[in-house]
Amino acid sequence: MSVEARRPLPVRIFVAVAAAVVMLLLGAALGLLIRVPSFDSAEPQPAAVDVGFAQDMSVHHQQAVTMATLAREHAADVAVRQLAFDIETNQRDQIGRMQGWLSLWGQPAQAVGPLMTWMTEDGGHQHSAPAAAQSESGGLMPGMATSAEMSRLQSLRGPDFDVYFLQLMLRHHEGGAPMADYGATHAGVPAVRELAKNMLGSQRSESDLMRSMLAERGAQPLR
Repeated sequence: MSVEARRPLPVRIFVAVAAAVVMLLLGAALGLLIRVPSFDSAEPQPAAVDVGFAQDMSVHHQQAVTMATLAREHAADVAVRQLAFDIETNQRDQIGRMQGWLSLWGQPAQAVGPLMTWMTEDGGHQHSAPAAAQSESGGLMPGMATSAEMSRLQSLRGPDFDVYFLQLMLRHHEGGAPMADYGATHAGVPAVRELAKNMLGSQRSESDLMRSMLAERGAQPLR
Protein backbone atom coordinates (compact mmCIF):
# COMPACT_ATOMS: atom_id res chain seq x y z
CA MET A 1 0.00 0.00 0.00
CA SER A 2 1.34 3.44 -0.90
CA VAL A 3 2.04 6.18 1.62
CA GLU A 4 -0.80 8.23 0.13
CA ALA A 5 -3.28 5.35 0.55
CA ARG A 6 -2.32 4.89 4.19
CA ARG A 7 -3.20 8.54 5.05
CA PRO A 8 -6.64 9.16 6.61
CA LEU A 9 -9.29 10.34 4.19
CA PRO A 10 -9.60 13.86 5.70
CA VAL A 11 -5.85 14.37 5.29
CA ARG A 12 -5.94 13.25 1.67
CA ILE A 13 -8.84 15.66 0.98
CA PHE A 14 -6.96 18.54 2.63
CA VAL A 15 -3.81 17.88 0.61
CA ALA A 16 -5.78 17.70 -2.63
CA VAL A 17 -7.62 20.97 -1.94
CA ALA A 18 -4.40 22.73 -0.93
CA ALA A 19 -2.68 21.58 -4.09
CA ALA A 20 -5.59 22.82 -6.18
CA VAL A 21 -5.49 26.24 -4.49
CA VAL A 22 -1.74 26.52 -5.11
CA MET A 23 -2.20 25.68 -8.80
CA LEU A 24 -4.99 28.25 -9.13
CA LEU A 25 -2.85 30.98 -7.57
CA LEU A 26 0.11 30.04 -9.75
CA GLY A 27 -2.07 30.12 -12.84
CA ALA A 28 -3.49 33.51 -11.93
CA ALA A 29 0.00 34.91 -11.42
CA LEU A 30 1.20 33.58 -14.74
CA GLY A 31 -1.91 34.98 -16.39
CA LEU A 32 -1.17 38.45 -15.07
CA LEU A 33 2.38 38.26 -16.35
CA ILE A 34 1.11 37.30 -19.77
CA ARG A 35 -1.69 39.87 -19.97
CA VAL A 36 0.05 42.96 -18.49
CA PRO A 37 2.23 44.59 -21.18
CA SER A 38 5.77 45.55 -20.33
CA PHE A 39 6.65 49.17 -19.62
CA ASP A 40 8.72 49.40 -22.78
CA SER A 41 5.91 48.22 -25.04
CA ALA A 42 3.23 50.33 -23.33
CA GLU A 43 5.09 53.66 -23.21
CA PRO A 44 5.74 55.49 -26.49
CA GLN A 45 9.27 56.54 -27.28
CA PRO A 46 10.05 60.16 -26.30
CA ALA A 47 10.13 62.65 -29.14
CA ALA A 48 11.72 66.09 -29.42
CA VAL A 49 8.92 67.77 -27.46
CA ASP A 50 9.23 65.33 -24.55
CA VAL A 51 13.00 65.71 -24.31
CA GLY A 52 13.08 69.46 -24.92
CA PHE A 53 10.30 70.15 -22.47
CA ALA A 54 12.03 68.16 -19.71
CA GLN A 55 15.37 69.87 -20.37
CA ASP A 56 14.22 73.47 -20.70
CA MET A 57 11.54 73.34 -18.03
CA SER A 58 14.08 71.92 -15.58
CA VAL A 59 16.24 75.00 -16.14
CA HIS A 60 13.24 77.32 -15.91
CA HIS A 61 12.10 75.64 -12.68
CA GLN A 62 15.55 75.81 -11.13
CA GLN A 63 15.51 79.60 -11.10
CA ALA A 64 12.09 79.55 -9.43
CA VAL A 65 13.49 77.20 -6.78
CA THR A 66 16.41 79.58 -6.20
CA MET A 67 14.07 82.56 -5.77
CA ALA A 68 11.76 80.59 -3.50
CA THR A 69 14.67 79.51 -1.31
CA LEU A 70 15.66 83.17 -0.90
CA ALA A 71 12.08 84.05 0.00
CA ARG A 72 11.90 81.39 2.71
CA GLU A 73 14.96 83.01 4.28
CA HIS A 74 14.31 86.73 3.76
CA ALA A 75 10.58 87.37 3.31
CA ALA A 76 8.94 89.45 6.03
CA ASP A 77 5.39 88.11 5.59
CA VAL A 78 4.61 84.55 6.68
CA ALA A 79 2.17 84.23 3.76
CA VAL A 80 4.99 84.96 1.31
CA ARG A 81 7.22 82.43 3.04
CA GLN A 82 4.46 79.80 2.82
CA LEU A 83 3.95 80.49 -0.88
CA ALA A 84 7.70 80.21 -1.42
CA PHE A 85 7.77 76.89 0.43
CA ASP A 86 4.98 75.52 -1.76
CA ILE A 87 6.68 76.65 -4.97
CA GLU A 88 10.06 75.28 -3.91
CA THR A 89 8.62 71.92 -2.87
CA ASN A 90 6.50 71.44 -5.99
CA GLN A 91 9.11 72.52 -8.47
CA ARG A 92 11.92 70.52 -6.87
CA ASP A 93 9.70 67.45 -7.20
CA GLN A 94 8.94 68.25 -10.83
CA ILE A 95 12.61 68.80 -11.62
CA GLY A 96 13.37 65.41 -10.11
CA ARG A 97 10.79 63.73 -12.31
CA MET A 98 11.95 65.45 -15.49
CA GLN A 99 15.60 64.70 -14.80
CA GLY A 100 14.71 61.09 -14.03
CA TRP A 101 12.99 60.78 -17.40
CA LEU A 102 15.98 62.28 -19.19
CA SER A 103 18.27 59.78 -17.50
CA LEU A 104 16.02 56.87 -18.50
CA TRP A 105 15.89 58.18 -22.07
CA GLY A 106 19.68 58.52 -22.27
CA GLN A 107 19.43 62.27 -22.85
CA PRO A 108 21.53 65.11 -21.36
CA ALA A 109 20.14 67.02 -18.40
CA GLN A 110 20.15 70.28 -20.37
CA ALA A 111 19.81 71.15 -24.03
CA VAL A 112 23.12 71.44 -25.86
CA GLY A 113 21.77 73.85 -28.49
CA PRO A 114 19.37 76.80 -28.67
CA LEU A 115 16.55 76.91 -26.15
CA MET A 116 12.95 75.99 -26.92
CA THR A 117 13.51 74.73 -30.46
CA TRP A 118 11.19 71.85 -29.54
CA MET A 119 8.25 74.26 -29.60
CA THR A 120 7.33 73.88 -33.27
CA GLU A 121 3.92 73.65 -34.83
CA ASP A 122 2.90 70.78 -37.10
CA GLY A 123 4.54 71.27 -40.45
CA GLY A 124 7.73 72.71 -39.01
CA HIS A 125 6.65 76.34 -38.51
CA GLN A 126 8.28 77.69 -35.38
CA HIS A 127 6.07 78.65 -32.45
CA SER A 128 6.26 82.33 -31.49
CA ALA A 129 7.65 81.71 -27.98
CA PRO A 130 11.21 80.65 -28.93
CA ALA A 131 11.78 83.83 -30.94
CA ALA A 132 10.66 85.92 -27.98
CA ALA A 133 12.97 83.97 -25.72
CA GLN A 134 15.97 84.79 -27.85
CA SER A 135 15.22 88.40 -28.71
CA GLU A 136 13.62 89.93 -25.62
CA SER A 137 15.63 88.44 -22.77
CA GLY A 138 19.11 87.93 -24.15
CA GLY A 139 18.81 84.17 -24.54
CA LEU A 140 16.88 83.55 -21.32
CA MET A 141 13.57 81.74 -21.52
CA PRO A 142 10.42 83.87 -21.12
CA GLY A 143 9.77 85.06 -17.59
CA MET A 144 13.23 84.33 -16.25
CA ALA A 145 15.00 86.98 -14.19
CA THR A 146 18.27 88.46 -15.36
CA SER A 147 21.45 88.32 -13.29
CA ALA A 148 20.94 91.95 -12.27
CA GLU A 149 17.39 91.22 -11.09
CA MET A 150 18.53 88.21 -9.08
CA SER A 151 21.26 90.30 -7.47
CA ARG A 152 18.74 92.97 -6.52
CA LEU A 153 16.43 90.36 -5.01
CA GLN A 154 19.28 89.02 -2.89
CA SER A 155 20.05 92.51 -1.60
CA LEU A 156 16.52 93.32 -0.43
CA ARG A 157 14.95 92.58 2.95
CA GLY A 158 11.55 92.99 4.58
CA PRO A 159 8.47 94.29 2.70
CA ASP A 160 10.60 95.47 -0.23
CA PHE A 161 11.82 91.91 -0.68
CA ASP A 162 8.28 90.55 -0.50
CA VAL A 163 7.02 92.83 -3.27
CA TYR A 164 9.95 92.22 -5.60
CA PHE A 165 9.83 88.46 -5.05
CA LEU A 166 6.12 88.39 -5.90
CA GLN A 167 6.72 90.49 -9.00
CA LEU A 168 9.58 88.30 -10.26
CA MET A 169 7.83 85.03 -9.47
CA LEU A 170 4.57 86.12 -11.08
CA ARG A 171 6.41 87.06 -14.27
CA HIS A 172 8.33 83.77 -14.06
CA HIS A 173 5.10 81.74 -13.84
CA GLU A 174 3.49 83.66 -16.69
CA GLY A 175 6.57 83.24 -18.87
CA GLY A 176 6.66 79.49 -18.37
CA ALA A 177 2.95 78.98 -19.08
CA PRO A 178 3.30 78.77 -22.90
CA MET A 179 5.97 76.10 -22.48
CA ALA A 180 3.73 74.05 -20.19
CA ASP A 181 0.75 74.54 -22.49
CA TYR A 182 2.75 73.38 -25.50
CA GLY A 183 4.03 70.35 -23.61
CA ALA A 184 0.53 69.46 -22.45
CA THR A 185 -0.72 69.58 -26.03
CA HIS A 186 2.17 68.19 -28.08
CA ALA A 187 4.22 65.82 -25.88
CA GLY A 188 4.08 62.20 -27.00
CA VAL A 189 4.66 60.54 -23.62
CA PRO A 190 1.48 60.56 -21.50
CA ALA A 191 3.38 61.20 -18.26
CA VAL A 192 4.97 64.31 -19.77
CA ARG A 193 1.61 65.65 -20.94
CA GLU A 194 0.11 65.03 -17.51
CA LEU A 195 2.95 66.79 -15.70
CA ALA A 196 2.66 69.79 -18.03
CA LYS A 197 -1.10 69.97 -17.36
CA ASN A 198 -0.46 69.85 -13.61
CA MET A 199 2.05 72.68 -13.94
CA LEU A 200 -0.50 74.82 -15.75
CA GLY A 201 -3.14 74.27 -13.10
CA SER A 202 -0.97 74.84 -10.06
CA GLN A 203 0.86 77.85 -11.47
CA ARG A 204 -2.35 79.55 -12.58
CA SER A 205 -3.62 79.29 -9.01
CA GLU A 206 -0.34 80.61 -7.65
CA SER A 207 -0.34 83.46 -10.18
CA ASP A 208 -3.82 84.51 -9.12
CA LEU A 209 -2.68 84.48 -5.50
CA MET A 210 0.41 86.57 -6.27
CA ARG A 211 -1.63 89.19 -8.14
CA SER A 212 -3.89 89.46 -5.10
CA MET A 213 -0.91 89.74 -2.74
CA LEU A 214 0.65 92.47 -4.87
CA ALA A 215 -2.62 94.40 -4.93
CA GLU A 216 -2.80 94.19 -1.12
CA ARG A 217 0.65 95.81 -1.01
CA GLY A 218 -0.22 98.54 -3.52
CA ALA A 219 2.18 97.11 -6.12
CA GLN A 220 1.78 96.21 -9.78
CA PRO A 221 3.10 93.22 -11.74
CA LEU A 222 6.26 93.77 -13.75
CA ARG A 223 5.86 94.62 -17.41
